[in-house]
Amino acid sequence: MRVLQVDSGREWRGGQHQVWLLCRELGRDPGIEQILVTRTGGELARRAAADGINVQGTAWEIALDPRAWWHLRRTIAAFQPDIIHVHDSHALTLTATVALGRTLVATRRVDFHVRPFGAWRRPDRIIAVSGAVKQMLSGDGIAGDAITVVPDGIDPEAIRRAAAPPFDIRGQLRLSATAPLVVNAAALVDHKDQRTLVRAAHYARELAPELHWIIAGEGPLRASLTAEIARLELQGRVHLVGYVDRIDALIAEASIFVMSSKQEGLGSVILNALALDRPVVATAAGGIPEILPPAVLVPPGAAEALAQKVVDVLHHPPSLPFPPRFTARTMAHGVLDVYRALL
Repeated sequence: MRVLQVDSGREWRGGQHQVWLLCRELGRDPGIEQILVTRTGGELARRAAADGINVQGTAWEIALDPRAWWHLRRTIAAFQPDIIHVHDSHALTLTATVALGRTLVATRRVDFHVRPFGAWRRPDRIIAVSGAVKQMLSGDGIAGDAITVVPDGIDPEAIRRAAAPPFDIRGQLRLSATAPLVVNAAALVDHKDQRTLVRAAHYARELAPELHWIIAGEGPLRASLTAEIARLELQGRVHLVGYVDRIDALIAEASIFVMSSKQEGLGSVILNALALDRPVVATAAGGIPEILPPAVLVPPGAAEALAQKVVDVLHHPPSLPFPPRFTARTMAHGVLDVYRALL
């Protein structure tokens, strides 16, 4: 089976991490010949190549880069793939125009609406990373039998190895060695809703004055979050630490890992926290309730409820074992079943 994987790879976020894991797992199957087309020099290209994946990098500096379009056209003509699997909207838009007559699979990782006549109508099968994503697609008119749910997965052992040596975020911020930490790791974009997280820190100040909140990530909302932190006089309690390349080591030092999203396809970084035996509190957005029990969830946007839940979990942390169905191997087997069904 010849499989062409396509991801624009213009950033390194949860989606690109999943593409890397999928390529790595499928690369272990001798019956699969695989090529990954992604941005030259990107983190996805680097990691996949290091794992022996055939990476054919291309210029992909803007969302719909015409150079990537030409590269895809040439690669498809030369490789003659049985399956083309695209992993983001930009990759789908470009690939759909040059994959005529080819079996096209697309993974949908976000619970956003799709346009009535957009490229998401083109794939032969859409892989939704959660039931919530499938429900959104179905509500937007995609036929249910054209959607298969295959949840994201991680490599728990690799996550645990990546957590050593210690990150020492308390030392870097000159905090007490025993200071309790709430850690959030997500891009600073609207649907991740760190503004609610900052407001929760404000409400929690009286409930747990010793609590510090770490927000790891970069994005267009950094300036507005900085302003909100200043407005609420939380400069000494809420710390925007930017992009962290050793995110698992940071999560391992958290007293609680928190997700404050108002929309979320699945929230695979929560799996990292569970693999590291960290307590988790999150909003009941999108696919998050498919990972976590109701006892640790609050409604999206409910800052005061989020604050109270964090303090409750800080004092009485629940046992949240890692759900074995969310491994990279299980994810890859699910994707391979989709390929085989289409062929």
